[in-house]
Amino acid sequence: MRFILLFLAFTVWSCNSPKAVNEVSQSINQDDEQFKVLDSRFLKKEDIIAPFKDDLSSFRESEELKSLILEKSIPEIQQAVYDGKLSYQQLTLFYINRIAKYDRENRKSLNSVIALNPQAMEDAYAYDLRIDEFRRGEGKFNPYSLMGMPILLKDNINTEGMKTTGGAAVLKDLEPQNARIVQRLIEADAIILGKANLSEWAYFFCGDCPSGYSAMGGQTLNPYGRKEIDTGGSSSGSGVAIAANFAVAAVGSETAGSILSPASQNSVVGLKPSVGTLSGIGIIPISTYLDTAGPMSKNVVDNVILMRGMLSDKRMFSDLFIANLGTSTVQGRVFGVFPGYKKNPLYASAVEQIIALGATVVELEEKQPQLDGFVSLLNVDMKKDLPAYFMGLGLPEYQGWDVAKVMELNKADSLNYMPYGQRLFQGITDEKDYSPAESAALKTRLTTQAQEYFDYYIQSHNLDGFLSVNNYNAAEAAVAFYPAITVPMGYDENGQPFGLTFIAPTEEEKMLYQWAAAYEKATQHRKMPKGYN
Repeated sequence: MRFILLFLAFTVWSCNSPKAVNEVSQSINQDDEQFKVLDSRFLKKEDIIAPFKDDLSSFRESEELKSLILEKSIPEIQQAVYDGKLSYQQLTLFYINRIAKYDRENRKSLNSVIALNPQAMEDAYAYDLRIDEFRRGEGKFNPYSLMGMPILLKDNINTEGMKTTGGAAVLKDLEPQNARIVQRLIEADAIILGKANLSEWAYFFCGDCPSGYSAMGGQTLNPYGRKEIDTGGSSSGSGVAIAANFAVAAVGSETAGSILSPASQNSVVGLKPSVGTLSGIGIIPISTYLDTAGPMSKNVVDNVILMRGMLSDKRMFSDLFIANLGTSTVQGRVFGVFPGYKKNPLYASAVEQIIALGATVVELEEKQPQLDGFVSLLNVDMKKDLPAYFMGLGLPEYQGWDVAKVMELNKADSLNYMPYGQRLFQGITDEKDYSPAESAALKTRLTTQAQEYFDYYIQSHNLDGFLSVNNYNAAEAAVAFYPAITVPMGYDENGQPFGLTFIAPTEEEKMLYQWAAAYEKATQHRKMPKGYN
């Protein structure tokens, strides 16, 4: 059920029954018995923070420091650094201290961070020297820069000098070269703070396991309700860590809902870009046809800045575009809304707020997307794309690895490596072999059907985009190559966060950001989780 809820979202959402979704989401986290494993059997907090033991021994988390960092945007933090109120070293150590304080082996533990970059403080020192040069007029200060900003990466993204595990114990020794997007972040002067936990193998592994679980990282928990509210997945650690202010922002990845789900569930902003906008080279795949990385952040401005840092062409989002986000509007836009979702009062209220901001909404007649064969597409692609990933590492010890090899290694220590089994991997190996022509035909059919689903509404009602909830329409958006962004929409009576999700046609990320910024400015729904301030 968890796999259906959080990955193949269309099987539930197309029925327009958010009440059923809420009941499932609340029922799966009642007590510890549903978790076979809470803490990682492969990681200890002391090992994660060991490179920073001396720095932490002399660090003091003052109220003044908290006021400069917690919930602040990148431009606000950058200005504080430039004004001499804060240093990049203080900023980086502040986050490391919070991770040490809250993330593992205590009553507030979230298990959201798998590893910290031992070079993080050295990088911060280098950027402090750079900002000194700017103050002297040697170079130009830019408040919209990623310089010195500590960023977490989902642990399926290759990162040089650190392990990249995908959450899998069989990959605990894998040390690859940087993924293309990581190299671009480094070139943008970001600090790679560390690696975030995830649903193992991007939630296409165990089937009935809780979202946020991995053998390497343990069970990620939601700071808005530990063991009570689902984290969403598969970018669980990325969403949780940003919700708890463990970094400025994080990078997640999505095939069908894996950014939108945890962003919504943890009251943060998450963008699922159009596939191909960001390079997928060096990211452990499910389907290279559908996979994409994407930014996750506490606000829309930070999301754009992080997105720009991962792009090859930074001109897509200029400083002027970012500076003007505060004046964005939905005035005159026409959005399709799903009537069944209005059973959720937060969505009903959000729709009214969008209308109050000057937009027109059209209630859409029920029309279910035809996506038969979606799981087969994922099976066929991962059967092909995972061996190609291992081959591309250029590491002799991983040559020839595939899904069957991983399953075999897991069985050697099933209690620790696969406590929830590996049902979805079994489904991959059981899937019939497709010829290249058959695979291409399957993809073409699914993409055509998904695009026809959205195009029917767009053409019938002259729509600019759609208003959804969380990852409710993630699967059809994925195969249609439609980008989507989710923004905090509020909290239900149990304190569970929800997100308003804007969906737009391919390559309309700028428009998505403008809509999201307008809604965010008007509502300001995000609140820090209690107990983590």
